[in-house]
Amino acid sequence: MAQNPYDEDVRPGIDAARLWAGGVATAVIAALVAIVGLLIARGIFDVPVLAPKGEGVWGSASTTTYALVAAGAALAATALMHLLSVATPAPSQFFGWIMVLVTLIAVVLPLTLTVDLSAKIATAAINLVIGLVIAIVVNSMAANARTLHRRKRVSRRTDPNSPTRQWNEPPPPPTQYYDR
Repeated sequence: MAQNPYDEDVRPGIDAARLWAGGVATAVIAALVAIVGLLIARGIFDVPVLAPKGEGVWGSASTTTYALVAAGAALAATALMHLLSVATPAPSQFFGWIMVLVTLIAVVLPLTLTVDLSAKIATAAINLVIGLVIAIVVNSMAANARTLHRRKRVSRRTDPNSPTRQWNEPPPPPTQYYDR
């Protein structure tokens, strides 16, 4: 027995709780990627990223700030995906383009600074990895948070507020089709 397609209004939507839970998890991942990137650049390659060489492998508060900015970027990306999911016809495409361009800005910007070439490249590489991680994880978890919102239409038969049918009126059309 198949349902009448006119009985339901089906629209794509998003489960906001799942989306934002994933966004918070993505923020943690982005912050950790930033810390790992800074530890590799400073600790293994001895490249002064975001702090002078004398600050050591952990750097100063700039490492914490860099991690918090990465987490904030992940939350901003989640907000962008939420907005695009409820307002645009192809949210993943728009999100992908926006994230590619924002990541490109984050990669090119350090290359324009007047610092050592090694610091430019290390910062650009860390920004690239953070941008890719945020884009991939947010896009993937948003796809898992997508849902279909179903809104039943009320038929005359089931609507308690509909006027009572007179004895000489024909019955309303059926709301279901039957497979034979």
